[in-house]
Amino acid sequence: MPLPAPFDKMRLPVIGSPLFIVSGPELVIAQCKAGIVGSFPALNARPQSLLDEWLHQITEELAKHNRENPDRPAAPYAVNQIVHKSNDRVMADMATCEKWQVPMVITSLGAREEIFQAVDNWGGITMHDVINNRFAHKAIEKGATGLIPVAAGAGGHAGATSPFALMQEIREWFDGLIALSGSIAHGRSILAAQALSADFAYIGSAFIATEEANADQGYKQGIVEGSAEGIVYTNLFTGVHGNYLRSSIENAGLDPENLPVSDPSKMNFGSGGNTKAKAWKDIWGSGQGVGAIKSVGTVDEMVARFEAEYVAAKNAMMEDIAGYGD
Repeated sequence: MPLPAPFDKMRLPVIGSPLFIVSGPELVIAQCKAGIVGSFPALNARPQSLLDEWLHQITEELAKHNRENPDRPAAPYAVNQIVHKSNDRVMADMATCEKWQVPMVITSLGAREEIFQAVDNWGGITMHDVINNRFAHKAIEKGATGLIPVAAGAGGHAGATSPFALMQEIREWFDGLIALSGSIAHGRSILAAQALSADFAYIGSAFIATEEANADQGYKQGIVEGSAEGIVYTNLFTGVHGNYLRSSIENAGLDPENLPVSDPSKMNFGSGGNTKAKAWKDIWGSGQGVGAIKSVGTVDEMVARFEAEYVAAKNAMMEDIAGYGD
Protein backbone atom coordinates (compact mmCIF):
# COMPACT_ATOMS: atom_id res chain seq x y z
CA MET A 1 0.00 0.00 0.00
CA PRO A 2 1.16 3.62 -0.52
CA LEU A 3 3.02 4.88 2.53
CA PRO A 4 1.15 7.57 4.48
CA ALA A 5 2.69 11.01 4.95
CA PRO A 6 5.26 11.76 6.26
CA PHE A 7 6.63 8.24 5.73
CA ASP A 8 6.35 8.56 1.93
CA LYS A 9 9.46 10.79 1.62
CA MET A 10 12.03 8.53 3.25
CA ARG A 11 15.40 7.75 1.71
CA LEU A 12 14.89 4.01 2.16
CA PRO A 13 11.88 1.94 3.32
CA VAL A 14 13.58 1.11 6.62
CA ILE A 15 12.65 1.35 10.29
CA GLY A 16 15.53 1.19 12.74
CA SER A 17 14.10 -1.10 15.41
CA PRO A 18 14.07 -0.04 19.08
CA LEU A 19 17.01 -1.55 20.96
CA PHE A 20 16.80 -1.91 24.73
CA ILE A 21 19.53 0.22 26.38
CA VAL A 22 21.23 0.77 22.99
CA SER A 23 18.74 3.20 21.37
CA GLY A 24 18.74 6.77 22.65
CA PRO A 25 18.25 10.25 21.20
CA GLU A 26 21.66 10.32 19.50
CA LEU A 27 20.99 7.12 17.55
CA VAL A 28 17.38 8.02 16.73
CA ILE A 29 18.28 11.50 15.50
CA ALA A 30 21.10 10.12 13.34
CA GLN A 31 18.78 7.51 11.81
CA CYS A 32 16.07 10.06 11.04
CA LYS A 33 18.56 12.53 9.56
CA ALA A 34 19.93 9.72 7.40
CA GLY A 35 16.43 9.20 5.98
CA ILE A 36 15.06 6.19 7.84
CA VAL A 37 12.72 5.89 10.82
CA GLY A 38 14.64 5.94 14.10
CA SER A 39 13.06 4.45 17.20
CA PHE A 40 13.74 3.75 20.87
CA PRO A 41 11.98 1.94 23.74
CA ALA A 42 10.27 4.37 26.11
CA LEU A 43 11.74 2.32 28.96
CA ASN A 44 15.24 3.41 27.91
CA ALA A 45 14.45 6.85 29.32
CA ARG A 46 14.97 6.49 33.06
CA PRO A 47 13.56 8.00 35.21
CA GLN A 48 10.23 8.34 33.46
CA SER A 49 10.50 12.13 33.39
CA LEU A 50 13.50 11.79 31.07
CA LEU A 51 11.19 10.65 28.26
CA ASP A 52 9.80 14.17 27.98
CA GLU A 53 13.32 15.57 27.65
CA TRP A 54 14.25 13.03 25.00
CA LEU A 55 11.17 13.72 22.89
CA HIS A 56 11.81 17.47 23.19
CA GLN A 57 15.41 16.98 22.03
CA ILE A 58 14.42 14.74 19.11
CA THR A 59 11.62 17.05 17.99
CA GLU A 60 13.78 20.18 18.12
CA GLU A 61 16.80 18.67 16.38
CA LEU A 62 14.76 17.13 13.56
CA ALA A 63 12.86 20.39 13.06
CA LYS A 64 16.18 22.27 12.86
CA HIS A 65 17.50 19.73 10.35
CA ASN A 66 14.39 20.17 8.20
CA ARG A 67 14.70 23.96 8.22
CA GLU A 68 18.31 23.72 7.12
CA ASN A 69 17.78 20.88 4.63
CA PRO A 70 14.40 21.39 2.91
CA ASP A 71 15.48 19.15 0.02
CA ARG A 72 16.56 16.34 2.38
CA PRO A 73 14.04 16.20 5.24
CA ALA A 74 14.47 13.87 8.18
CA ALA A 75 12.35 10.75 8.40
CA PRO A 76 9.78 10.50 11.24
CA TYR A 77 10.66 8.81 14.52
CA ALA A 78 8.95 6.14 16.60
CA VAL A 79 8.64 5.19 20.26
CA ASN A 80 8.34 1.58 21.40
CA GLN A 81 5.94 0.74 24.23
CA ILE A 82 6.28 -2.58 26.07
CA VAL A 83 2.60 -3.33 26.64
CA HIS A 84 2.99 -5.97 29.33
CA LYS A 85 1.72 -6.11 32.90
CA SER A 86 5.29 -5.85 34.17
CA ASN A 87 5.54 -2.33 32.72
CA ASP A 88 3.85 -0.09 35.29
CA ARG A 89 4.68 3.18 33.52
CA VAL A 90 3.13 2.52 30.12
CA MET A 91 0.22 4.95 30.59
CA ALA A 92 2.50 7.71 31.86
CA ASP A 93 4.72 7.14 28.84
CA MET A 94 1.69 7.24 26.56
CA ALA A 95 0.66 10.61 28.02
CA THR A 96 4.13 11.94 27.20
CA CYS A 97 3.93 10.53 23.68
CA GLU A 98 0.57 12.25 23.23
CA LYS A 99 2.07 15.56 24.38
CA TRP A 100 4.69 15.35 21.64
CA GLN A 101 2.34 13.81 19.03
CA VAL A 102 4.73 10.92 18.33
CA PRO A 103 4.30 9.95 14.64
CA MET A 104 4.63 6.19 15.18
CA VAL A 105 4.22 4.00 18.25
CA ILE A 106 5.59 0.45 18.13
CA THR A 107 3.89 -1.88 20.61
CA SER A 108 5.34 -5.14 21.92
CA LEU A 109 4.32 -8.00 24.21
CA GLY A 110 0.64 -7.23 24.30
CA ALA A 111 -2.06 -5.67 22.11
CA ARG A 112 -4.27 -3.15 23.90
CA GLU A 113 -7.18 -1.41 22.23
CA GLU A 114 -6.88 1.75 24.33
CA ILE A 115 -3.24 2.20 23.28
CA PHE A 116 -4.04 1.88 19.59
CA GLN A 117 -7.01 4.22 19.91
CA ALA A 118 -5.00 6.86 21.75
CA VAL A 119 -2.37 6.99 19.01
CA ASP A 120 -5.02 7.09 16.32
CA ASN A 121 -6.72 10.01 18.10
CA TRP A 122 -3.62 12.20 17.85
CA GLY A 123 -3.03 11.20 14.21
CA GLY A 124 -0.17 8.76 14.72
CA ILE A 125 0.13 5.17 13.51
CA THR A 126 0.77 2.00 15.49
CA MET A 127 2.88 -0.97 14.43
CA HIS A 128 2.57 -4.09 16.56
CA ASP A 129 5.19 -6.86 16.96
CA VAL A 130 3.87 -10.35 16.16
CA ILE A 131 5.54 -13.74 15.84
CA ASN A 132 2.66 -15.61 14.22
CA ASN A 133 -0.54 -15.16 12.24
CA ARG A 134 -2.80 -15.63 15.28
CA PHE A 135 -1.23 -12.70 17.11
CA ALA A 136 -1.42 -10.66 13.91
CA HIS A 137 -5.20 -11.15 13.75
CA LYS A 138 -5.57 -10.13 17.40
CA ALA A 139 -3.57 -6.93 16.93
CA ILE A 140 -5.55 -5.78 13.92
CA GLU A 141 -8.84 -6.69 15.56
CA LYS A 142 -7.88 -4.48 18.49
CA GLY A 143 -7.06 -1.54 16.24
CA ALA A 144 -3.36 -1.60 15.32
CA THR A 145 -2.55 0.30 12.13
CA GLY A 146 0.08 -2.14 10.97
CA LEU A 147 2.17 -5.16 11.87
CA ILE A 148 5.79 -6.11 12.44
CA PRO A 149 6.18 -9.83 11.72
CA VAL A 150 9.25 -10.80 13.76
CA ALA A 151 10.43 -13.78 11.79
CA ALA A 152 13.11 -16.40 12.39
CA GLY A 153 16.57 -14.95 12.80
CA ALA A 154 15.56 -11.57 14.18
CA GLY A 155 17.60 -10.11 17.02
CA GLY A 156 16.34 -10.01 20.59
CA HIS A 157 12.84 -11.35 21.21
CA ALA A 158 11.95 -13.19 18.02
CA GLY A 159 9.75 -15.86 16.52
CA ALA A 160 10.83 -19.06 14.83
CA THR A 161 8.75 -18.92 11.62
CA SER A 162 10.24 -18.34 8.17
CA PRO A 163 9.56 -14.84 6.80
CA PHE A 164 8.25 -16.48 3.62
CA ALA A 165 5.60 -18.42 5.52
CA LEU A 166 4.73 -15.60 7.93
CA MET A 167 4.32 -12.97 5.21
CA GLN A 168 2.29 -15.35 3.04
CA GLU A 169 -0.19 -16.10 5.82
CA ILE A 170 -0.60 -12.48 6.89
CA ARG A 171 -0.93 -11.07 3.39
CA GLU A 172 -3.77 -13.50 2.64
CA TRP A 173 -6.05 -11.28 4.74
CA PHE A 174 -4.20 -8.05 5.63
CA ASP A 175 -3.35 -5.33 3.10
CA GLY A 176 -2.15 -2.67 5.58
CA LEU A 177 1.33 -1.55 6.62
CA ILE A 178 3.92 -4.22 7.38
CA ALA A 179 7.52 -3.91 8.54
CA LEU A 180 9.33 -7.23 8.17
CA SER A 181 11.95 -8.20 10.75
CA GLY A 182 14.49 -11.00 10.60
CA SER A 183 18.17 -11.09 9.60
CA ILE A 184 18.07 -7.90 7.50
CA ALA A 185 21.51 -6.27 7.37
CA HIS A 186 22.13 -5.66 3.65
CA GLY A 187 20.53 -3.55 0.95
CA ARG A 188 19.47 -6.60 -1.06
CA SER A 189 17.60 -7.87 2.01
CA ILE A 190 15.62 -4.60 2.12
CA LEU A 191 14.60 -5.25 -1.48
CA ALA A 192 13.77 -8.86 -0.59
CA ALA A 193 11.46 -7.64 2.18
CA GLN A 194 9.61 -5.56 -0.41
CA ALA A 195 9.46 -8.57 -2.74
CA LEU A 196 7.64 -10.39 0.07
CA SER A 197 5.15 -7.44 0.04
CA ALA A 198 6.45 -5.70 3.17
CA ASP A 199 6.31 -1.90 3.19
CA PHE A 200 9.38 -1.52 5.41
CA ALA A 201 12.43 -3.53 6.37
CA TYR A 202 12.87 -3.55 10.16
CA ILE A 203 16.57 -3.45 11.04
CA GLY A 204 18.08 -3.55 14.51
CA SER A 205 21.28 -5.51 15.05
CA ALA A 206 23.23 -3.71 12.32
CA PHE A 207 22.78 -0.37 14.10
CA ILE A 208 24.37 -1.68 17.29
CA ALA A 209 27.68 -1.46 15.42
CA THR A 210 27.45 2.31 14.96
CA GLU A 211 29.20 5.15 16.70
CA GLU A 212 25.89 6.67 17.82
CA ALA A 213 24.63 3.50 19.52
CA ASN A 214 24.71 3.41 23.33
CA ALA A 215 26.40 0.02 23.39
CA ASP A 216 29.51 -1.36 25.04
CA GLN A 217 32.47 -1.45 22.64
CA GLY A 218 32.70 -5.19 23.23
CA TYR A 219 29.08 -5.52 22.11
CA LYS A 220 29.77 -3.55 18.94
CA GLN A 221 32.80 -5.68 18.18
CA GLY A 222 30.77 -8.82 18.89
CA ILE A 223 28.33 -7.75 16.16
CA VAL A 224 31.21 -7.14 13.72
CA GLU A 225 32.75 -10.52 14.49
CA GLY A 226 29.43 -12.35 14.60
CA SER A 227 27.82 -14.76 12.17
CA ALA A 228 24.60 -16.71 11.91
CA GLU A 229 26.14 -19.77 13.57
CA GLY A 230 27.14 -17.63 16.53
CA ILE A 231 23.53 -16.83 17.49
CA VAL A 232 21.71 -18.73 20.25
CA TYR A 233 17.89 -18.89 20.56
CA THR A 234 16.72 -19.23 24.18
CA ASN A 235 14.12 -17.97 26.66
CA LEU A 236 16.43 -18.30 29.68
CA PHE A 237 17.22 -14.64 30.17
CA THR A 238 13.79 -12.98 30.05
CA GLY A 239 11.21 -15.75 29.85
CA VAL A 240 10.58 -14.91 26.17
CA HIS A 241 12.50 -16.63 23.39
CA GLY A 242 15.11 -14.47 21.76
CA ASN A 243 18.37 -14.51 19.81
CA TYR A 244 21.67 -13.65 21.51
CA LEU A 245 25.37 -13.56 20.72
CA ARG A 246 26.95 -16.86 21.70
CA SER A 247 30.13 -15.06 22.75
CA SER A 248 28.28 -13.00 25.39
CA ILE A 249 26.69 -16.14 26.84
CA GLU A 250 30.10 -17.81 27.06
CA ASN A 251 31.62 -14.69 28.63
CA ALA A 252 28.94 -14.91 31.34
CA GLY A 253 30.25 -18.38 32.22
CA LEU A 254 27.35 -20.29 30.67
CA ASP A 255 27.33 -23.16 28.19
CA PRO A 256 25.25 -22.14 25.13
CA GLU A 257 24.68 -25.80 24.34
CA ASN A 258 23.17 -26.59 27.73
CA LEU A 259 20.97 -23.68 28.76
CA PRO A 260 17.97 -24.44 30.98
CA VAL A 261 14.47 -23.38 29.98
CA SER A 262 12.99 -20.42 31.85
CA ASP A 263 9.42 -20.17 33.14
CA PRO A 264 7.61 -17.96 30.57
CA SER A 265 5.03 -16.93 33.19
CA LYS A 266 7.78 -15.09 35.06
CA MET A 267 8.92 -12.62 32.42
CA ASN A 268 11.64 -10.30 33.61
CA PHE A 269 13.38 -8.01 31.16
CA GLY A 270 16.42 -7.15 33.21
CA SER A 271 17.25 -9.72 35.86
CA GLY A 272 18.60 -12.47 33.67
CA GLY A 273 16.01 -15.01 34.78
CA ASN A 274 17.77 -17.92 36.43
CA THR A 275 21.21 -16.36 35.97
CA LYS A 276 23.19 -13.48 37.44
CA ALA A 277 23.88 -12.21 33.93
CA LYS A 278 21.51 -9.45 32.84
CA ALA A 279 19.82 -9.22 29.48
CA TRP A 280 20.67 -6.92 27.68
CA LYS A 281 23.54 -5.57 29.72
CA ASP A 282 25.61 -8.77 29.88
CA ILE A 283 23.79 -11.04 27.43
CA TRP A 284 23.74 -9.29 24.08
CA GLY A 285 20.86 -9.65 21.65
CA SER A 286 21.64 -10.11 17.98
CA GLY A 287 20.01 -11.31 14.78
CA GLN A 288 21.39 -13.90 12.41
CA GLY A 289 22.15 -11.34 9.70
CA VAL A 290 25.21 -9.89 11.44
CA GLY A 291 27.59 -11.63 9.05
CA ALA A 292 26.99 -8.67 6.72
CA ILE A 293 28.37 -6.19 9.27
CA LYS A 294 32.12 -5.80 8.80
CA SER A 295 33.03 -2.72 10.82
CA VAL A 296 31.81 -0.07 13.25
CA GLY A 297 30.92 3.23 11.58
CA THR A 298 28.42 6.06 11.67
CA VAL A 299 24.71 5.66 11.04
CA ASP A 300 25.02 7.82 7.93
CA GLU A 301 27.72 5.54 6.54
CA MET A 302 25.61 2.46 7.20
CA VAL A 303 22.48 3.89 5.58
CA ALA A 304 24.55 5.02 2.59
CA ARG A 305 25.84 1.45 2.24
CA PHE A 306 22.33 0.06 2.48
CA GLU A 307 21.19 2.50 -0.22
CA ALA A 308 24.00 1.59 -2.60
CA GLU A 309 23.37 -2.14 -2.10
CA TYR A 310 19.62 -1.67 -2.46
CA VAL A 311 19.94 0.27 -5.73
CA ALA A 312 22.45 -2.24 -7.13
CA ALA A 313 20.19 -5.17 -6.23
CA LYS A 314 17.14 -3.43 -7.72
CA ASN A 315 18.97 -2.66 -10.97
CA ALA A 316 20.23 -6.24 -11.21
CA MET A 317 16.73 -7.57 -10.63
CA MET A 318 15.29 -5.35 -13.36
CA GLU A 319 17.98 -6.53 -15.78
CA ASP A 320 17.17 -10.14 -14.96
CA ILE A 321 13.46 -9.54 -15.47
CA ALA A 322 14.14 -7.86 -18.82
CA GLY A 323 16.31 -10.82 -19.81
CA TYR A 324 13.50 -13.30 -19.21
CA GLY A 325 11.52 -11.66 -21.98
CA ASP A 326 14.23 -12.11 -24.61
